[in-house]
Amino acid sequence: MDKYLVVVNDEEQYSVWRSGKQIPTGWHGEGFTGTKDECLEHINEVWTDMRPRSVRNGDR
Repeated sequence: MDKYLVVVNDEEQYSVWRSGKQIPTGWHGEGFTGTKDECLEHINEVWTDMRPRSVRNGDR
């Protein structure tokens, strides 16, 4: 079964990335790994405000 990891960027936006593949520049592992469905469920639980961090903080 394929394993995935949850990745997050500097704007605190989340995505799922296949384990073992190089994470794109600007993203880093968030610490959660599992099946794709498990990762998506985790993102659903932790990413409660989908606005980019800069918008939430009024940086723009």
